[in-house]
Amino acid sequence: MDVGQKPMTRALSQVTGADPAELAHRLAGKWTPDDTTFAKLVIDPIPDIDLSRPYPLCFARQFDPAIKDLGDFDNWAAERKWDGLRGQLILRGGSQYLWTGDTELLTGHFPEFAMLKDFLPPGTVVDGEILAWANETPMPLEALKKRIGQRSVSAKLLKEAPVILRAFDLLEDSGNDIRPLPFVERRTRLEAHVGSLPPEAPVRLSPLLDVSGWDDLAQARAHSRDVCAKGIMLKRKDSLYRDGRQEGDWWAWDVDPLIVNGVLIYAHPRNERRASPSFELTFAVWDGEIPVPVAKAQPGLTESEHHEITAWVAKNTVERFGPVRSVKPVQVFEIAFDGIAEAPRRKSGVVLRSPRVSRWRKGMPPREANTLNDLKALLDAFG
Repeated sequence: MDVGQKPMTRALSQVTGADPAELAHRLAGKWTPDDTTFAKLVIDPIPDIDLSRPYPLCFARQFDPAIKDLGDFDNWAAERKWDGLRGQLILRGGSQYLWTGDTELLTGHFPEFAMLKDFLPPGTVVDGEILAWANETPMPLEALKKRIGQRSVSAKLLKEAPVILRAFDLLEDSGNDIRPLPFVERRTRLEAHVGSLPPEAPVRLSPLLDVSGWDDLAQARAHSRDVCAKGIMLKRKDSLYRDGRQEGDWWAWDVDPLIVNGVLIYAHPRNERRASPSFELTFAVWDGEIPVPVAKAQPGLTESEHHEITAWVAKNTVERFGPVRSVKPVQVFEIAFDGIAEAPRRKSGVVLRSPRVSRWRKGMPPREANTLNDLKALLDAFG
């Protein structure tokens, strides 16, 4: 049985008396029972045995209540929530390491960061967002994905999608763990390091928003897509850097998703052995009289709707391609997504980012679903 990191850390803390945050740090990184022992990890860890070891990241909770429920605005700092890849940059022992938010070591994928050993002192660990970057402006996330999807980064890719780290927190300073310090103090130290870097250094400070209250912040959030951001990050000025999602410290206030109505054209059973298999569904928009696929998503329906669409697919399958079933393009679903980009290799010419079903538009005539021209207009506005 798999055990989550948080329960395991709490249990080890109770048994050993060690601080949970310190334990989480010891257990981070890449290790297996074949190359270490319980004593080395937990009981009597060897200092700096792994210079690449990252810190467990602090994550924001999604904000649900009315924004003003957070109280006095002066207690909060706000910045953009950048649309990139979470990265933790580590400079220790004359070497540089880059970890993702999924604790994957991707140093070799981003050779631009190697030069930072010449600009930042050893014993520096920076938390931020990796962005494809051109002309001092973020590029769409799809440009960055091209880098991640390759085993090695070609000179062509380095030129087409150069990267920077949008730095928003400092976790280690001069070899000292400063996560127990308040956010405002960590931020001051971060600004001291990053603010003096030359333009060629691939790090940019994530600026705090200069807004005077909740209403101004809402206006800034509304313009997030204009600067390739996903929304707003809110951080208590006195918050410590704690691992995991800590309610009350950091909040993510995402911009509202984009919406398109698509017709269901394919259903791919994910577990046909079950009496009521789950499906991955493919949706299309109209290009004249032809439905053109634009998104694939899990239904996200209620239990009763799940049974209903399962029965409907069984009765309305017109063709089979292995496990995939083609169905009549008559059922309309509302699809929410976070962004749109060009995709020349796709028949539609576009790709939707993070598509998910938001509701089943029962009763909507299929010809009232969106068209490919509608998506191209969104691409012009938000791509």
